[in-house]
Amino acid sequence: MKIRQENRKDYGEVYNVIKQAFLSAEHSDGTEQDLVVALRKGVSFIPDLSLVSVENNKIIGHILFTKITIGSNVELALAPLSVLPDYQKRGIGSALITEGHRIAKTLGYDYSVVLGNPRVYGKAGYVPASTYGIKPPFAVRDENFMAIKLNRDAKTLEGVVKYDNAFGID
Repeated sequence: MKIRQENRKDYGEVYNVIKQAFLSAEHSDGTEQDLVVALRKGVSFIPDLSLVSVENNKIIGHILFTKITIGSNVELALAPLSVLPDYQKRGIGSALITEGHRIAKTLGYDYSVVLGNPRVYGKAGYVPASTYGIKPPFAVRDENFMAIKLNRDAKTLEGVVKYDNAFGID
């Protein structure tokens, strides 16, 4: 398996990967693939942090990190992470997260937030975002709104996350 930056030629295949990955997801509204299309057009899109995993010339996974603000700080949101159903539970999602974090650190980001299952994202080092003074802009259980400190010297933040408008969160 190889992980590389997504390019425009990948968009159709990535759309399908995301759609297939979320078909049987417990918490999905079925529009994750459309969210990615919208995020690519927005100011929060970071091409370096839209990654695909490829096996035998087939895209089998995708991850996207986009800019958010927490107070006056620009940080990242991981959303979504997608792996084709036949390739899940093989470490592909973990590999995408690890590579995304590595790139994010080199780009100077200190934190990433994610809304998801703590059993999945906890393995990658995510903890309740409240640990770092980061608050969600919506009602959610503390254990499901998580963050990771990418830079150990980063200051603790205080504030509410402001997502890209494409997320539809006011």
